[in-house]
Amino acid sequence: MCNLMDIEKFQKNLIEWYKKEGRDLPWRHTRDPYAIWVSEIMLQQTQVDTVKKYYTRFLRTLPDIASLAEADEDLVFKLWEGLGYYRRVRHMQEAARQIMTEYGGHFPETYDTIIRLKGIGAYTSSAISSIAFGQEKGVIDGNTLRILSRIYDRQDNIALEKTKKAYQLLMDELIQGTDPSMFNQGMMDLGAGICTPRHPDCEHCPVRSFCKAHAAGTECLLPVNIKNTSKTDLYYITAILKKDGKYFLIKNNDGLLENLYGFVQYEVESPVSFEEMFYENYGLSVRLYEYCKEIKHVFSHRIWHMNVYLGEIMDTPEPMNESLSVCLYTESEMAELPISTAHRKVCTQIP
Repeated sequence: MCNLMDIEKFQKNLIEWYKKEGRDLPWRHTRDPYAIWVSEIMLQQTQVDTVKKYYTRFLRTLPDIASLAEADEDLVFKLWEGLGYYRRVRHMQEAARQIMTEYGGHFPETYDTIIRLKGIGAYTSSAISSIAFGQEKGVIDGNTLRILSRIYDRQDNIALEKTKKAYQLLMDELIQGTDPSMFNQGMMDLGAGICTPRHPDCEHCPVRSFCKAHAAGTECLLPVNIKNTSKTDLYYITAILKKDGKYFLIKNNDGLLENLYGFVQYEVESPVSFEEMFYENYGLSVRLYEYCKEIKHVFSHRIWHMNVYLGEIMDTPEPMNESLSVCLYTESEMAELPISTAHRKVCTQIP
């Protein structure tokens, strides 16, 4: 696409298709920047169908910026339980407090101000500013990177930051003079339903006539997406420890599962080593008496192998030390806690 007429025709074809074929999603019935923000953060690393129920429940409980800023931390994490990547929601609450103090509770309206909020990057800022405020800022995600690589028949590796920056310029050019909200959402739906990673449905593509890769027969070779990633395997003994009908859980104060509750686990080689380390950390004697099974949980860059044991606390605990965030919970109380998905799997081994 090298001239204005081509761009205008591309925009027209895409938006007309989107009006007819676009997905009916709950966050598309509002221009409220808070609601759009919630949806965009939830959609990061999470499938649309999964997000729908979480989105509705989250907004029903925390309907605006002020309620999120003031909410109890455990409630916020409980609402997020199961979505994973929990740092997202912690940053959301920090950003809500930032909006209350720096912007008087009013969501900032420009790309440059939105991107300054905690946990918001270029994609989310582009989405909110274009959908809620009509700013001509193109969104760059996996869908739009794939579409652009095919439209322009480009061999750039879309896993690289320099490619994303170059494609951002292309998107910002394509969005000029049109409805930013419909254009961006049309591009996302085109990538999700037509210009898919494998076997793109070129026959039904509204912008096929503009696609250089389709003309060259290279659409199934693109995009180039070579990621240099590897996963680390971690092996734990994870103990379901019981005392007087209650279970011993800790609240993680930092790390991968910050602010979430879970069972105690250590990278040790034997139950005896676990018992010794538990006593060293908590001053309580425990006994592991039964092996259950290995439970595997996959994160983006690591795999947990949790060898689950049943055990009991032998001593009578002193009043709990708040600095360690340690406590005993009944099963009904556990149901109300924000427990990580990995350790929800462990809960299935409770007799």
